[in-house]
Amino acid sequence: MRLSELSGKEIVDYGRAERLGVLGHTDLEFDHRSGQIDALIIPMGKWMRKQSGEIRVPWHMIRTIGTDMIILEVARE
Repeated sequence: MRLSELSGKEIVDYGRAERLGVLGHTDLEFDHRSGQIDALIIPMGKWMRKQSGEIRVPWHMIRTIGTDMIILEVARE
């Protein structure tokens, strides 16, 4: 799968049945040596409410990648 195919997909937390946002091009963490994606970085809060913070979701927590969305399990404290 190409990076361009991931961009624009909705991100859904399976455990909470909650929409977390839409993945953009800059919301990924790469291993520069291997070129593989290590994690998704999901900013928290709405654009109207400037809440700070983000969720880092390791690649192994992704359950499935569909045509329109990415379903994952977020480990929250």
